[in-house]
Formats: sequence, C-alpha cells, structure tokens
Amino acid sequence: MTTEQLAGRDAYLRTCDAVVTEVTDLGVVLDRTVAYARGGGQPGDTGSIAWPGGSLNITDTFTDRASARLIHEVAGMTPEPGTEVTVTIDWDRRHTIMRTHTALHALSGIVFTEHGAKVTGGNMEPGGVARMDFELEAISQEFGREVEARLNEALARDVPVHVLFLPREEALADPDLIRTKVSLIPDHVDPIRVIDIEGIDKQADGGTHVRSTGEVGTVRVVKTESKGKANKRMRIQLEAP
Repeated sequence: MTTEQLAGRDAYLRTCDAVVTEVTDLGVVLDRTVAYARGGGQPGDTGSIAWPGGSLNITDTFTDRASARLIHEVAGMTPEPGTEVTVTIDWDRRHTIMRTHTALHALSGIVFTEHGAKVTGGNMEPGGVARMDFELEAISQEFGREVEARLNEALARDVPVHVLFLPREEALADPDLIRTKVSLIPDHVDPIRVIDIEGIDKQADGGTHVRSTGEVGTVRVVKTESKGKANKRMRIQLEAP
C-alpha cells in the first residue's frame, strides 16, 4: 500500500490523522502523512506520531529504496498496525527548509537565465544553510556578490509560488523545466510536479516551498568555490525573516 504524501499538494499542512499500515525494522509506515521524505537535497521531516495512550518522536522521514515504502524513523515503542494516529511535523524546522528551498530555486533561475548554467548538485540543511553547484567554467567572490544582489531583488518582489502538475509528455517537451545536468525524474512519474516562481524560475521539483518569495526573507551568498572543471559551488545562508 502506497502512503499518500500530503505535503506534495499542501506544504502548509502541519498535522493529519493516519492509520499505521506496517511496522518494520526501519520504522513506521502510515496510509497517509504530512511528513516529507528526504530527497532532492531536501532533508526529511521530523515531528511526532501520537495515539491514545502513547506517542513517538519522528527522527527522520525517508523512502526505503528496497521496498519503496515511506518510512517514519522513530524513537520508542511503536503502535500496532491498524492503530489510528495523529502525525505532526516540526513546523519551524520545515518552514525554514521551505524558505531555503524556494531561495535555491530562485538562485537557480537567476544563474540559468543570466548565465545559461544548469545545476550539477545541491543540498539543504535544517538551519537555513544550503549549497548549489552549477555548470560554470569560473566563479569569483564578485560573481557571488552580484548574484546575491540579483537574488534578493527578485525575492523582494514578493511574487507567488505555484505548484503545478503537468502531464509527463508536456513537461518533458519543455527542456527548461529540467534544470539539473542529469534528469533525476524516474520514468514512471506522471504527472510531473512543477514549481513555478512567477517570472523567476519554473522547474520540475518534488519538494516543499513557501507560497510567495516574500516569505523567504534576505539571503546571503556566504561562499563561492570551485569543485572542479565546469562545477562551481555557491553556499547560501538565510537571514532571520
């Protein structure tokens, strides 16, 4: 049974009711969840699972590659299959990650639009810190300062962020929707989820984002560095909103 992943359609859901379908050595499997399973450089959610007479902390959420099950990694005694539970995410942590993820997409859009560079890698941390690697021949501190200024100017316009679901054929017909150097979208995914930051960036993505760029706040480019030929890294840090 596949877990219904509610965050893909509404990233602002903080809690939901669910039923335990399975308990494995890795953790708890539910019929539905608000927790995001780590992937695409975004960390998995933490939070709690509660039921009458008990509760557990969720220490990570991920997809087990061997079984394709969405796993809630937990600490403590687990409820039996069939138990009705309430899932609650650590909202402050998640919202910071959402702000970070939207900032990275805006950064990607600016570098792609102005320099034609695709993304070769990226990663986010829960504390508002992230990195993104680009297919660039050279990078400098001055480049970082220029991109930072353009990024904050774009975010300050407070434009909406839309979640779209496009038929696979339609999405893949637009080469600009796949911003990574290598497409990471499995062949079976249809429709393809697309994040559209109006006038800034539009690309296929499975993660969680804020509703508008104004929620992101100010972003600093804290470091630029070379990771090899045609692979240059920018590290960013969110300022307090």
